[in-house]
Amino acid sequence: MSERIVIVGYGMAGARLAAELHALGGDRKVTVLGAEPHRAYNRIMLSTLLAGKLDEPDVELTDLAGQGVDVRTGAAVTAIDRAARQVRTDDGDRHRYDHLVLATGSRALVPPLPGLDPLPERVVPFRTLDDCRRILAVARTARSALVLGGGLLGLEAARGLAARGLAVTVVHPTGHLMERQLDPVAGAVLAGTLARLGVRTSLAVPATGVTADADGVRLDLADGRHLHADLLVLSCGVRPDTTLAAAAGLTVDRGVVVDDRLRTSDRRISAIGDCAQHDGTLTGLVAPAWAQARVVARVLAGADPLARYRPRPAVTRLKAAGIDLAAMGDAVGDPPAGDPVEELTFADPARGTYARLRIRDERVTGAILLGDNPAVGTVVQLFDRGAPVPADRRSLLLGRAFGAVPAAPAASPALMPDAATVCQCNDVSKGELVACWRTGARTVDALSTATRAGTGCGGCRDALAGIAGWLAEADPVATR
Repeated sequence: MSERIVIVGYGMAGARLAAELHALGGDRKVTVLGAEPHRAYNRIMLSTLLAGKLDEPDVELTDLAGQGVDVRTGAAVTAIDRAARQVRTDDGDRHRYDHLVLATGSRALVPPLPGLDPLPERVVPFRTLDDCRRILAVARTARSALVLGGGLLGLEAARGLAARGLAVTVVHPTGHLMERQLDPVAGAVLAGTLARLGVRTSLAVPATGVTADADGVRLDLADGRHLHADLLVLSCGVRPDTTLAAAAGLTVDRGVVVDDRLRTSDRRISAIGDCAQHDGTLTGLVAPAWAQARVVARVLAGADPLARYRPRPAVTRLKAAGIDLAAMGDAVGDPPAGDPVEELTFADPARGTYARLRIRDERVTGAILLGDNPAVGTVVQLFDRGAPVPADRRSLLLGRAFGAVPAAPAASPALMPDAATVCQCNDVSKGELVACWRTGARTVDALSTATRAGTGCGGCRDALAGIAGWLAEADPVATR
């Protein structure tokens, strides 16, 4: 009898695991149970959908498992019976498993403010495709919007709505935007950039209540002000969805606790993605979720039974038109006393540019790069690979050495080492792209299909196009 693997969750992590298992072949039955009534979609691109630059079919994941995998949408799992090794869905069906994988993701936090229980029609969290549809339905006849929360998702939602012509104000309770990734100076520069793009900010003031009716929404603030708009978007953080795991008696902390093989306290159950807590850490990003899916697939398929998940340094990118931001490592906060680190900063608020580097033992351990900086690709590569920094640190801050002309950020991909990571989300190197080109993948789309590069946040599409163009010039015979 073939092994039965059940995946709970048909988001980006669950869909990738199903695809990885399908690609590895073997005699097994894979069932995917998704609570949402849609095909899997790229959650990262919802802000682009909100901005009107993509349509719904463009955010659907084409990287589906295919033949041999039973995908059931609109099938919410309500209970796990570990003794019988089966899960029960809300329609009464039961699915037996030999191994169960939880990819339940996370849920949007709704702040405990008066007026938000139940949620009024004009107040919408920003997390799912259905949330996005509700926001767009209100936005079509709206002239103004408030966004509660100045973190990554909140700013992406604000920029998307501003791109539709709405007057947008972001309300954030702390003193600067994206405080988890940015220092106060970077937050101030970012606020200035947003203002030039039509997004105002109201900082260091908590919200105290919401009043909504058919005519609009009023947001009450702790300083006595009242802000009015046609729409209120909630982006106040997320919480791992651990309800099923906790009810089944699995070890749960902030997330479902897993080991290096992504196994929970029950060795027949794994957890990946936003709901999983590995080594005390939650991810919340797509790159580690996909890396975890790869490890679980190789373990379950027998391709590498001893595979281990080893987290890589994460790079946060803000995906909003007119804003270039990359933040990584330990750039925020003060280093421990006595820690020998170099701190380098450069700020030009008038041009929306800010750079901060933290260097320890000749390695970049943290960085914030906001605005037009030709060195961003170099800094990301140095951080990702742990490579030594150049002697002239100013070339990393400004994209050029002191007194030199600005460097072309990608004058030729020929100068990139083959080991350089082009796609952070899928961990695709330049060498892998070149190898795929030589085996017949001769367009950007073909390279993307073969390697999955560009299918995550989309931030590497320009680099992918540059490499394809360089290869076409370097090897024109191959393109004929």
